[in-house]
Amino acid sequence: MKIVNNKVALVTGASKGIGAEIAKSLAQNGAQVIVNYNTDSLGAKSVINDIEKQGGTAIAIKGDLIKSDDVVSLFKNIKETYGKLDILINNAGVYQFEPVETITEQEFRRHFDTNVLSIFLTIQEALKHFNEHGGSIINISSVASVKATPMTSLYTATKSAVDGITRSLSKELGARNIRVNSILPGPTPTEGNQMNDDIKNFVTANTPLGKIGTSSDIAKLAAFLASDDAAWITGQKITISGGFD
Repeated sequence: MKIVNNKVALVTGASKGIGAEIAKSLAQNGAQVIVNYNTDSLGAKSVINDIEKQGGTAIAIKGDLIKSDDVVSLFKNIKETYGKLDILINNAGVYQFEPVETITEQEFRRHFDTNVLSIFLTIQEALKHFNEHGGSIINISSVASVKATPMTSLYTATKSAVDGITRSLSKELGARNIRVNSILPGPTPTEGNQMNDDIKNFVTANTPLGKIGTSSDIAKLAAFLASDDAAWITGQKITISGGFD
């Protein structure tokens, strides 16, 4: 059963990692997917190829999500291509773990612009394109927002903000049948998060299920939350970490 059949889904930052897996999972479940990227056009093309090989439908659209003009253009292209939007996955993000003493103003702004401002800009535009049936917004947060970890104060601050946005907007948008939820992944190896053996051993030892999760695990949850099977779920922050929280 294709649980998001005939829905149109935008996945931001989907040229690799968790975003790429979410895009593939949505396509496998019947959605028409927009793979958003900023600089990695080759990665986006690879995701499109993988989706099409599995019989799915997807297009790639470039856009820097901290620039309002780019965001408006992105959604204009979506409307021209598909005429609507049903699902918004806010996955684009950055991270840099370092002591609080070394965090610069530039790095602070980079984190909050990419991890927080981009979410506001995409949601503002998405609201113009959801139809009378509403829609599903899923913000990719992090277990860091609930698990205190040294060297992550800046990243944690942005992901805590994401969770706050999720809760607030779920109340604000519920009457329009727009659901808003956060997914909080635990440490997950991706192209952009190469975990060394020491980190893998630490995470495994502190995870009740005794193993490290994958991008595919997160993608399956995203597809469920985007589907009508989750029609009674909103305002939630759902940790997916094998218990590493």
